[in-house]
Amino acid sequence: MKVLVTGGGGFLGAAICRLLRQRGEEVVSFQRGHYPALAECGVRELRGDLADSTAVAAAARGCEAVIHVAARAGAWGAYHDYHRANVIGTESVLAACRAHRIGRLVYTSTPSVCHRGRVPVEGGDERSAPPAARFKAAYPATKAIAERAVLAANDTRLATVALRPRLIWGPGDPHLLPRLVARARAGRLRLIDGGDQRIDTTYIDNAAEAHLDALDRLRPGAACAGRAYFISNGEPRPLREVINGLLRAAGAPEVSRSMPFGLACGLGAVFEAAWWLLPLRGEPPMTRFIAEQLATPHWYDISAAAREIGYRPQVSIDEGLARLADSLSTPIPGRRIGAAGAAGRMPT
Repeated sequence: MKVLVTGGGGFLGAAICRLLRQRGEEVVSFQRGHYPALAECGVRELRGDLADSTAVAAAARGCEAVIHVAARAGAWGAYHDYHRANVIGTESVLAACRAHRIGRLVYTSTPSVCHRGRVPVEGGDERSAPPAARFKAAYPATKAIAERAVLAANDTRLATVALRPRLIWGPGDPHLLPRLVARARAGRLRLIDGGDQRIDTTYIDNAAEAHLDALDRLRPGAACAGRAYFISNGEPRPLREVINGLLRAAGAPEVSRSMPFGLACGLGAVFEAAWWLLPLRGEPPMTRFIAEQLATPHWYDISAAAREIGYRPQVSIDEGLARLADSLSTPIPGRRIGAAGAAGRMPT
């Protein structure tokens, strides 16, 4: 089977490409940059912009399925940029599927589409935690629009499914871990309200396997067609334990200092205003959206994913942390953990 993976050069996309190649699938990756590791495992790379529907259609020619991972992520930035990548880009993917009569589309969404500020989600499922109506950041707002479009496109010719993996981490993480380590080493990392709020996370291999599980079960009329699923390790833990586990694996100082939510949210509002008015480069060190995410319990019931796409996490959090520590103990040329900017992005 020939599969198009958008964003195959990214953290999750690359893991999906590797799994597909390991089981003998022909894989085409569509992304902006060039990633030698993809070519090394036999993936055909095509470079382009998701908003260019002609380029996306050309990449999808001859494919039997698409796994649409590419997106603009983060907690800060102009709405237009997020809309172009996440909404128009997804429209390009849907158009390519229709043009080439591709029968299966697996879309990578996010639990952030269901985020309702300070409303906790503890054991929520797809029915009890539906998508929100208002958002404080462009990322969840545009991902929600794209998810709706993907699920609405499900019909007798194109089967679609959306997965919502929660906070992906593991070896090779270029986003969350470097930022945590940089801020911890600079002494500028804080918990909010003590960090006792339980949250879900997803080890990278489990997140990638979930996409293949969905791909294998997906077909017109299948139980999963036209539906969205929460994906995680199924091991909710206090945020404090999650962060310090990652820091220990990276050999970085653990965090114990905390600030109240009200202060964090107030600082977020001030930083947002400063970044818009001045404007300043990069991302603010705190936003109201991030403050709410860090201060609110968020963990989900993944039984629907187990029942309807066969998803069962194979790597536990403890095993994943051991693998992460082992990967970081082996020097890799060019890798500098903690070299990233101090602004903390909270991918969800």
